[in-house]
Amino acid sequence: MNILITGSTDGIGKLAAIKMAKDGHQIYLHGRNIDKLNKVISEVKLESNNDKIDGFVADFSDLDQVRRMSMEINEKISSLDVVINNAGIFKSPQPITKAGYDIRVVVNFFAPILLTNAILDKISKGRSPRIINLSSAAQSPVSMDLLGGDIKVSDQEAYAQSKLALLMWSFYLAKKNNNVAIVALNPGSLLNTNMVKEAYGKFWSSADKGANIIYELATIKGTEEIDGKYFDNDRGAFGLAHPDAYDNEKINELMKKANNEISVNKQI
Repeated sequence: MNILITGSTDGIGKLAAIKMAKDGHQIYLHGRNIDKLNKVISEVKLESNNDKIDGFVADFSDLDQVRRMSMEINEKISSLDVVINNAGIFKSPQPITKAGYDIRVVVNFFAPILLTNAILDKISKGRSPRIINLSSAAQSPVSMDLLGGDIKVSDQEAYAQSKLALLMWSFYLAKKNNNVAIVALNPGSLLNTNMVKEAYGKFWSSADKGANIIYELATIKGTEEIDGKYFDNDRGAFGLAHPDAYDNEKINELMKKANNEISVNKQI
């Protein structure tokens, strides 16, 4: 399989990449720093004994870089079987982007939409194609003012809103697309990753817990049982997300606002 994992130079993305690389798949990593990306590509090749590892560079807080990465993917790859939208951010020394948007909104929500829509044709050509969107147990009602960069909120609130927004988009995309299976995933709360340690200073579970469920959803043979669903790895089962994720009116309002912000702002 051809597998793209965003945010895969660290944490559960990197661990999942290694697990899948050991099965012999073609893995495309992604990071925002070229030196770190090349270092991790070498590490994954060595640890998995698989040379079919490549990567792309883009800072997801800059949507112009996401656009360039999308173009590179479309030029370089004929088809993608699995796309894992794993890249995410909780805390940042610069929480507001140059264009005035909350960085969590841009990285955790706008960037995956832009990337996925731009490469959807390549995904549609995959074998049993699927998209796995990394949400969170942290889910809070989404403010249109936050999406538009009109208000500021706490790190926790911005993160929780961006993750619910991603989940709502997952359900939206699943209804709109019959050719690709889309599943939203809470990989587990307070896993042992750098992002969690920076945010909370503690962890509950090994990062392997998150990597293992990503691997399972990415490699499961049938996609019917995962399409349009939410997997809560705190419970180890499919379950119900925040009520707003099932509110079509709120989802349509969210997507109209998000698509407008992405399209009219070329330098987010």
